[in-house]
Amino acid sequence: MAHNMDKYFDDAVSTVSEIIRFDSSLKPAEEGFPFGKETADCLAYFLSLAEKMGFETHNYDNYIGEVVFGQGKDFAVLAHLDVVPAGNGWKYPPFAGVINDDLSDGDVAGKKIWGRGAMDDKGPAVCCLYALKALKDEGITPNRTIKLIVGCNEECGWKCIEHYKKVTKMPEEGFTPDADFPVIYAEKGILHFSASFAIEDSPFTALNAGERVNMVCDLATAVITKRAAEKLVGYQNEVAGTTFSYDNTTNILRVYGKSAHGSTPQAGANALEAMMKFFASFNESCKKAYELLFADCAGITALRDETGSLTISPDVAKFANGVLTITSDIRFPATHLKEEVLEKLQGAGAEIEVVNYQAPIYNALNGALISTLSKVFNQKMGTDEKPVAIGGGTYARALKCGCAFGPELKGDEQTIHQPNEYITFERLRFLNEVYYDALKALSVVRYRVGVLRPLKN
Repeated sequence: MAHNMDKYFDDAVSTVSEIIRFDSSLKPAEEGFPFGKETADCLAYFLSLAEKMGFETHNYDNYIGEVVFGQGKDFAVLAHLDVVPAGNGWKYPPFAGVINDDLSDGDVAGKKIWGRGAMDDKGPAVCCLYALKALKDEGITPNRTIKLIVGCNEECGWKCIEHYKKVTKMPEEGFTPDADFPVIYAEKGILHFSASFAIEDSPFTALNAGERVNMVCDLATAVITKRAAEKLVGYQNEVAGTTFSYDNTTNILRVYGKSAHGSTPQAGANALEAMMKFFASFNESCKKAYELLFADCAGITALRDETGSLTISPDVAKFANGVLTITSDIRFPATHLKEEVLEKLQGAGAEIEVVNYQAPIYNALNGALISTLSKVFNQKMGTDEKPVAIGGGTYARALKCGCAFGPELKGDEQTIHQPNEYITFERLRFLNEVYYDALKALSVVRYRVGVLRPLKN
């Protein structure tokens, strides 16, 4: 049976391909462009499209923007247009929005749109916009004021959210299309910290690794000493998915890995881990750093609850003035406290500095928001899946009552924050439909726990 969103599919495909072409990764601030001009251009493109659809829009100083539709109590759909850096290893240019249509069998469902942001989070943001357009075209005025809020600094600091809260009022309730289905009821706490180690008899004169603390390090580079080069001969690297490359003319050691989201370090291959394990094999100072951050001598990964175990991903490293500083991404279980983690780290003798902290979120499973979105998803899929918890940190934390809803499904190939990110035509069609159904259920019908009831005139 045809869905109301079918007629918007081709336009959504074109829009996703177009918006991927903006390299909206964080750039140095310019006057009027807090995250770089291209990110501001990306925001302007999205808001201009919404204006052409007839929506009210606001651009809050190129930090963040919103599309407004409906009347009544505010309801937020929080998405983001910024992306993490492209990284290495792409089969198609990461900011070209390539649509692969080279399938010999002509299977449209198998087509993909490739590029950074396809799934995180430009594709879902576009689908939410077209869901609003469909409601508008049907002559429906939601009984909530839906604010599709699109930030430009979700991946690195949330200054966009801070600015929004300064210049206007954040809705209390809503969802973000920036995690997993069926619906996320809890998110682990996020703790980014830097640990500093004085390196005696250093085996390297320079070392740099990683691009972002929330991306598993896929490249670590060091200028190594003659002694270290001798140790490299015959060394057996045991970190799966990583490879060593040494140039004896420049004394540069490069270790390659595979990037992944910092909340799921097991999905990547950490190049910094492989490099530090090598140095730890013959240098005591490096061994101390390796044992704390990679071998977990402090025992922090033993912290666990129903939302999962603590994970740690040491992703960025710099060496200066004899001191190696490594910045790590920790996701800790939602019912635990950051103080528990810090006490364990400090108890192991670490010299640490907290760089970023976000408290965990925990929603009642039988609350109206969670139960309604769960019902929408399960009706769409013909399943009975239960709400889940994740280690990722989403914009849901900016809301008094917020959760994450899609876009990933169980069993998906993991490409978010990795090379060759893509969204399939099949997924794009699904997102168009499920976000339409969700917004209609949340704002056009009155919702109660586990029940959807039509509004009375």
